Amino acid sequence: MPDPAPNSRFFVLIPCAGTGSRASTRMISRSGAAVPKQYQPLAGIPLVLHTLAAFAAVPRIADLLVVVAPQDHFFEQHSAPVLVANCGGSTRARSVSNGLNVLLTHGAMPVDWVLVHDAARCLITPAQINTLIDACMHDEVGGLLAHKLADTLKSGSDGRVAATLERGDKWLAQTPQMFRIGALIEALRRAGDRVTDEAGAMEAMGHRPRLVPADAQNFKVTYAQDLALADIILRSRT
Repeated sequence: MPDPAPNSRFFVLIPCAGTGSRASTRMISRSGAAVPKQYQPLAGIPLVLHTLAAFAAVPRIADLLVVVAPQDHFFEQHSAPVLVANCGGSTRARSVSNGLNVLLTHGAMPVDWVLVHDAARCLITPAQINTLIDACMHDEVGGLLAHKLADTLKSGSDGRVAATLERGDKWLAQTPQMFRIGALIEALRRAGDRVTDEAGAMEAMGHRPRLVPADAQNFKVTYAQDLALADIILRSRT
């Protein structure tokens, strides 16, 4: 089917309103305050700045919006070529929904594409971003980066194996996840807070997002040991 909007632009939305509620992903600053994982130092700079640098290196991105919590002043102290909106919600879905509406007020159109990315996936590369755009820009639905499951998959109960699951059709969902702004707004409105990613909201609407093979290094920093691994990978790249 021909692309209904061949001149659509590409926007990026990064929800960055998380507080790092897992104790293992927080650190204590010199002032004694807990620091969310996206702002923890990594290879010499705050983690989120690595994430933003990857998108800033993709020329066809029209604009990049970071959604932070209402009382978050990080970007007042750290310059970055991004729009910042203090409209983060209590859930990821709410932060993304709020951010999509902000993009519309800044000139984006419902037919434009948005790439929603986890702030804590700081190992994303410009090449992976371009791979996703190339794979989805003419797709009817859009899609997401994902990694084909290689390990044996188990389900558990009371700390013991309950069953071994078929892994042949299993993928680990990553980000960015790329969809039309208008379609994603409607999908999130209908799905509410029960979805954990944008693809899930689109699936609830009856769509089948495209799976775009990705790199295992595009993992989400969640635990303290993830920070150490991400640091090693970033330093090896430079």
